[in-house]
Amino acid sequence: MTPEKFAYIETFVCQMNERDSEIMGQLLREENYHPTRDISRADLVLINTCSIRDKAEQKVYSLLGRLKKYKQKKQAMIIAVAGCVAQQEGERLSSRMPLVDIVVGTQNIYRISQLVRDVELKRQRHIATGLSHSFVIPRHLPAPPDQAPSFSPKEEVFKKFVTIMQGCNNFCTYCVVPFTRGREVSKGVDDILSEITVLASQGIREITLLGQNVNSYGMDKGPEHVRFPELLALVAEIEAITRIRFTTSHPKDLSADLIDCFAQIDKLCPHFHLPVQSGSDRILNKMNRKYTVESYLDKVAALRRVRPDIALTTDIIVGFPGEGDDDFAKTMELLEAVRYHGAFSFKYSDRPLARSSSFADKVDDGVRGERLTMLQARQDQISLEVNCGYVGREMEVMIEGESKSAHGQWRGRTGTNQIVNFPATGTLTPGDMRTVRIEEGCLHSLRGTLLT
Repeated sequence: MTPEKFAYIETFVCQMNERDSEIMGQLLREENYHPTRDISRADLVLINTCSIRDKAEQKVYSLLGRLKKYKQKKQAMIIAVAGCVAQQEGERLSSRMPLVDIVVGTQNIYRISQLVRDVELKRQRHIATGLSHSFVIPRHLPAPPDQAPSFSPKEEVFKKFVTIMQGCNNFCTYCVVPFTRGREVSKGVDDILSEITVLASQGIREITLLGQNVNSYGMDKGPEHVRFPELLALVAEIEAITRIRFTTSHPKDLSADLIDCFAQIDKLCPHFHLPVQSGSDRILNKMNRKYTVESYLDKVAALRRVRPDIALTTDIIVGFPGEGDDDFAKTMELLEAVRYHGAFSFKYSDRPLARSSSFADKVDDGVRGERLTMLQARQDQISLEVNCGYVGREMEVMIEGESKSAHGQWRGRTGTNQIVNFPATGTLTPGDMRTVRIEEGCLHSLRGTLLT
């Protein structure tokens, strides 16, 4: 009888990585690896990495440093690094961290089983970081849950991510994605629909479609290929799926047809994450974003015309090279104009390979910190004001589970992607739809009363 082996998977930052880790976990399960959250018990440790910001990359190296003691005690332990840091660093990562047995890039995650087998049998290191313009995202159908126990400590049983494309052609000057994920590659329509159909048969009720720029889905396949609005309509035809979400979008590729989907597709949640990055046209031009503040605001207005209740969130970078006080003031003005439900905001940091790392006019770190604090404080005020505006409304939520902070409390998520905490007796089923009345708006959530 083949002895059981255990694998520990740590995933950093992005939703695309979460999905990639699920795929690698399923492939490892087929090699008789079982999940563990105890690193000391692991025969294989896989770290799926992100390099979008310097802080995330440093966390990876910090974890690798801590793994040295485990490798010394258990020399047969296999350590693999996947994802964007692996793709970006390649041989340099292996040289810097000799304890790493496998470096597997973003297009090579489907080879993880073969790479692990080779290390087991031959004890040789592997670096698989090639990017190909002819890359095709392989067909991948989820295994039944009882045959593929989760490697993630937070995997949900009622909602899933589904990758529809990867890579990016935009080359924003601050971004490493085109270098770590390659050019845009759209997954086949039939493969996407087959994957979602299998998930629906397993009880999944909410799907989030993933890509670095889902708005451009199908454009790499030629003029006759299905585009993103058409794909949304096809997914909506899968009866058991209750809700559809997607991320991430580039404003320049937000078409009128996609905007209309929010009026035409009932299952499409009224939530749109639309990264703006800056409120200054001068800075947007330096970022190579290919839109203006005016055109961005026009699309915001169009979204709100077709779906007045839509919740908008965004990404903002402060302190981009050359950003002056006037540029930052325009970003603050944009917050007031749009009044986002929430914003992910960050200080600019140089990233390897990104063009802006060579820009000379860097903003002092102290100034960047002050601006970030000011922006986040104002956005927190706006988020709280927006949330308070929901008081008195009746809203449908998808049950997610018991509250993490209070006994007797449950939590559900609105179509606008807000968590609602509410008291309930008995047991509710994650994935079910219920109606709540909002009683209080908080900074990061709502509080309500269960009606049905």
